[in-house]
Amino acid sequence: MDTGDLSQEAYKAIMIEAERFHHSLTLQFGVRAMDYREEEDFLKMAEKLIKNLKKLPLPLWEDVLFDPVGNLQLKDFHKTLEKISENIKEVRKIPVKKRTYDFS
Repeated sequence: MDTGDLSQEAYKAIMIEAERFHHSLTLQFGVRAMDYREEEDFLKMAEKLIKNLKKLPLPLWEDVLFDPVGNLQLKDFHKTLEKISENIKEVRKIPVKKRTYDFS
């Protein structure tokens, strides 16, 4: 699946929210999308990724974001991950048939 195959709701919930924090966080979700065929599987992966990212010590965050990270940014990073988790829960409340898809 390409991130363009996600529903608009899932794309905004994960990709746009990640991009607001840092482009490299968006990449962490985006590159993994190719491994999934169904949106629900992608959402499950995103939840696992968030759980794993929350456990990383500060020095490893720099490897994830390809950028130096300070303590303040780390706090914002955790807020972003929590927001994405909340967004995923909201997406799941929308029946798949009621989600909006862009097909070119």
